[in-house]
This record gives sequence, structure tokens and C-alpha cells, in this order.
Amino acid sequence: MNHQNILEVLGKVMLFQRLTQDQLERVARLAAAVRLSEGESLFEQQDPAERFYLLVSGQIKLFRLSADGSEKVIEVINPGATFAEALMFLEKPSYPVGAQALKASELVSIDARDFVSMLRQSVDTLLMLAADLSQRLHGLIRELNDLSLHTGTCRVATYFLQQPSNSADQFDLDLPKQILASRLSIKPETLSRIFRSLTNAGLIEISGNKITILDRSHLGDLADVCSSGETSLLSTFYHRP
Repeated sequence: MNHQNILEVLGKVMLFQRLTQDQLERVARLAAAVRLSEGESLFEQQDPAERFYLLVSGQIKLFRLSADGSEKVIEVINPGATFAEALMFLEKPSYPVGAQALKASELVSIDARDFVSMLRQSVDTLLMLAADLSQRLHGLIRELNDLSLHTGTCRVATYFLQQPSNSADQFDLDLPKQILASRLSIKPETLSRIFRSLTNAGLIEISGNKITILDRSHLGDLADVCSSGETSLLSTFYHRP
């Protein structure tokens, strides 16, 4: 990926669309293309956060390791998304998570220190960027609230309903089940049990990695039940003939 390619890719992303052409040229000049093979690490937890990233193709997982070595997937990054950009405002930033390619991936790596220096020269750009980051923060707060309140079934139902599908209500499950389980804060065996329960209840059909939603209305009820505090529907669901 050469300078012109990087410039074109950056120009299509909302974060960089806020910049003037001169600012965009400056960012692209100090940016670098990064290619990762499946399973290759981009950075480790607690590494100095000197750069942030735009994922062009592939898939990246962000994860934390606990003291006992167990892994919790925090987020799965898909093409077109930027990540680690909020860290550039810290005095001595380090990555709070590790990043690893779930698929062969191509990224653009951006110089965080120079980006901040550029923003200091334009208050308007800085304020617009702060608004974008604030929206993302509120989204993460809502997700943390969902993770603490929703049962595994609610989380799986919500995840299914959020996936883009065709007119036949089908989509491909593009994450390994172990990764999806960690992403939804569910044990892999619990996720398999939920899949079986949703299938047996006639709400979904699973064929390989293809999911077909058979009863979107009832799946929506399950997705809503935890936020409304109504547990009776879940009880009914688990006792459906």
C-alpha cells in the first residue's frame, strides 16, 4: 500500500473526514501499512501506545489476559473501524489490551503523537474528534451495562438480531464460537447450550456457520427481556415443548 492508497483509504473513514486536505496529507505521510497473518499479534497488553490503527481488511480481536492467563475478548474489530485512538490523549499511554489478527489483515498505522500535535493547532478539529470519541464511549458504556444485566440468552439473541442478513434472514457466523463466547462473556459450553435451546425452540436454524432466523419476533422478545426485567419469558422459553 503506497502513500496514495493510504490517503484514499483514510479519506473514506469518518474520523479523518473531519480533517482538511493538508491535515489528511500530513497524517498519510507519517502513516504506514501493516500486514498480519492469521494469529499474528499487532501489539501486546501494556506496550507503549505510540500509534493507533485503521483496519482495512481482515479481523482483529482486542483482548485482556487475567493474572491466571485466561483471555477475555473485549472487542472484535472489523474493516473500516479505527481503534486505540483515544489513548493518544494520555501523557504516557500504553495499550490496556492486546491485539491479534483473527484473519489475515491489512491495517494503516497512524503516528499518535504527531496526530495530537496537529490537533492542537486546530481547536475546531479537536472538538469534532472529541465528539466522535464521546459517542463511542457512550456506546461502550451501554455495552458494559448490557453485559452486566443481560443473561447469556439475551446477549446471543441481541447479537443475532444485530447481524446484517439478506431477505431470507440468513447470515454467516464469521467468528469462531470460542471467540464469540468470550466476546459475549459466556463460557463456550454455555454458548453451545444456548444455540441448542434456540434451535430446539424453533427460533433459529444452524447449518455449518450459517445462521437462519426463523422467528425474529420471539428472538426480539428474548433480546428485550433482560432490560425490561421480565424473567418470566426466559422461563417460558426454556420450558417450551
